[in-house]
Amino acid sequence: MTWFQEKLHEHHKQMLSMESVLYHWRTEFQDVLIFENATFGKVLVLDGIVQLTERDNHIYHEMIAHVPLMAHGSARDVLIIGGGDGGTLKQVLKHPVESATLVELDGEVIDLSRRFLPEVSDGAFDDPRANVLVMDGTRYVAETEAMFDVIIIDSTDPMGPGEPLFTPAFYRACRRRLRPGGMIVVQSGAPFFQPDELAVVRERLSGSFAGVRPYLAPVPTYAGGMLALVAAGDSRDALRPTTDVLRRRFSVLRSRTLYYTPEVHRAAFTLPPTFAPASRSDDPAAMVLLKTGS
Repeated sequence: MTWFQEKLHEHHKQMLSMESVLYHWRTEFQDVLIFENATFGKVLVLDGIVQLTERDNHIYHEMIAHVPLMAHGSARDVLIIGGGDGGTLKQVLKHPVESATLVELDGEVIDLSRRFLPEVSDGAFDDPRANVLVMDGTRYVAETEAMFDVIIIDSTDPMGPGEPLFTPAFYRACRRRLRPGGMIVVQSGAPFFQPDELAVVRERLSGSFAGVRPYLAPVPTYAGGMLALVAAGDSRDALRPTTDVLRRRFSVLRSRTLYYTPEVHRAAFTLPPTFAPASRSDDPAAMVLLKTGS
């Protein structure tokens, strides 16, 4: 049997069996591997790091999309930076938004996802409300005059093509493209292994937004089984409305989500003290979750 080995962290590896390789080639920007796994179905790998699987991608996509949209409550226009697989776009379009603009640097990722992973986007690219642009997301944000209610940064980790999407200058540019009451969400890696990444994202967002809150989503195929995201807006409370408010807004999604619920929304912002191993408990970076609070 052939195995794929991911090495996100220097001292940790995870392996997935490859029943069959559907595609493996290098685009202009990154190495793309798509294969079948008996447990998780089709798996998309970019530059050696698992991005999604058929079986559990809905958790990540629902939590990065529905948390800011439900917290906002009346978003009309949404911007997605990255997200070439179309999973976040699919979730955004479950809301009564007027437009969803997706800006993806690597157009081949869109084409390959539509070809090999059509279930992930499920027709979202063909929705008349979707506006798909193949270009640098930082350049789009810097040059566009369009305004948005929610911005979702559905990028790879801050290395290679995704690195420019994690800078203070980019977050400031995003802030200028948000209407009053607007919100942004940024994926922030595996918190157990990448606490410094979460700390950096939170600190840099704090330079442009008054309210910044990390939250968590359990995704089995990500290293450590947990994904960290950071939401930001005008206030911390706005990002985590009361359960009653969320339940009223949830009517537009009822029976259309597999993981997200109002209760899950609230619980995701309740953080444990730390994900650091006991031997690193005195490492300031590793203690970032303790510092951020719930």
